[in-house]
Amino acid sequence: MNTAFQALTTRLQAAGVPDARFDAAQLYRFVTGRDPRLDDGPSPEEAARLEALAARRAAREPLQYLLGEWDFLDFTLKVGPGVLCPRADSEVVCETAIELLRDKPAPVVLDLCAGTGCLGLGVARACPGAQVTCVEKSAEAWPYLQANTAGTAVRTVLADIFAWYRTLAPESVDLILSNPPYLTAGEMAALMPETAYEPAMALDGGEDGLAFYRLLTARYRMALRPGGWLVLEIGCAQAADVLALGATQGWSHGRCRKDYGGNDRVIVLQKPEKTG
Repeated sequence: MNTAFQALTTRLQAAGVPDARFDAAQLYRFVTGRDPRLDDGPSPEEAARLEALAARRAAREPLQYLLGEWDFLDFTLKVGPGVLCPRADSEVVCETAIELLRDKPAPVVLDLCAGTGCLGLGVARACPGAQVTCVEKSAEAWPYLQANTAGTAVRTVLADIFAWYRTLAPESVDLILSNPPYLTAGEMAALMPETAYEPAMALDGGEDGLAFYRLLTARYRMALRPGGWLVLEIGCAQAADVLALGATQGWSHGRCRKDYGGNDRVIVLQKPEKTG
């Protein structure tokens, strides 16, 4: 019986860690390279390393930060303090963009507020001809974006999207996707312990959570070609507000897509085709 694994699970449960047994198993495999269900126990050196990681996880530091990497779709991303952890909810954002680009041979794509680059990289992997640019403002997140895009054709830009739109040529882009900061001031004040470890810059969407959606719907429409798409991750209660912003700014065919948990997660807006 692996008493070390049992003790680790109990410790994380006592600390209030959600799904403590899963996290304990992940940490055990990370340190030992072995399945805790089949292992007799860690060596003294492994036990010491496991203890250090257990203390950090019990303090509710994200599991992703402790492991240093996390899976997204069919690939693995480098992740750590200073960058937003990639989440399964965001996979449907990427999948939506890929579906919209299916018939375009060499689409120009922007991933704004890119963080780890998960969205842009997902598109680039599924659409080999795509010309993808990931834009990120944070100097802390930048090394992870660089590491994750190394060896790929994805371009990276260190810039603030509140000004970067001025550098874009009109009607030069086919699709823009983004998982922008979207938490409200109230939500920022009541974060889960794990989320509080993540960079506030990647979470804080202003008083009502809509600051970035106002920017994206108003300022980035010009850069898209007629018929081009804006694909946005949203908080589960923001669909009506973001669709309304899109309608106000002249976007068409606005729709919302749910994630695999049944929550509103993706807003899709289209730049109208030219008429006449």
